[in-house]
Amino acid sequence: MADNNITLVGNLTRDPELRFTPTGRGVASFGIAVGRRYQVNGEWKEDTSYFNITAWGQLGENASATLSKGMRCVVSGRLEQREYTNREGEKRTAIEVVADEIGPSLKWATAQVERNPRDASGQSGGASSRGQGGQGGQGGQAGGGDDNPFGGEEEPF
Repeated sequence: MADNNITLVGNLTRDPELRFTPTGRGVASFGIAVGRRYQVNGEWKEDTSYFNITAWGQLGENASATLSKGMRCVVSGRLEQREYTNREGEKRTAIEVVADEIGPSLKWATAQVERNPRDASGQSGGASSRGQGGQGGQGGQAGGGDDNPFGGEEEPF
């Protein structure tokens, strides 16, 4: 079986948008721009690729509380393809990255990591229980095995 892993390093093109499913599970969506600089016949060229990122559960809540537009981050996850119908009734296909891990890039910045407190059940309390974080790094870990976006629950959009 082939692996479907991707790691991207780039800058956020928009603030993460945090939504919740009807059952209360968080999902954050944001975009990153990944630049590439290369030389052709002694002349430097630049290309930029844009990716939509989806982060489920505690990871999404932490990303929403920590990241903002312009910040450089590292995203590790898998490519997912989904189909949808636009407002004109045409079928479209979108490819996005479903994040498994997100962190700040420390190449040109520093970050302060704040661990999420755990509740009585051993689950991380997360960003929603500690309020909005500032410019700090990502805190905590994604919770349990609930990061499967198709695990018996429909996507919110």
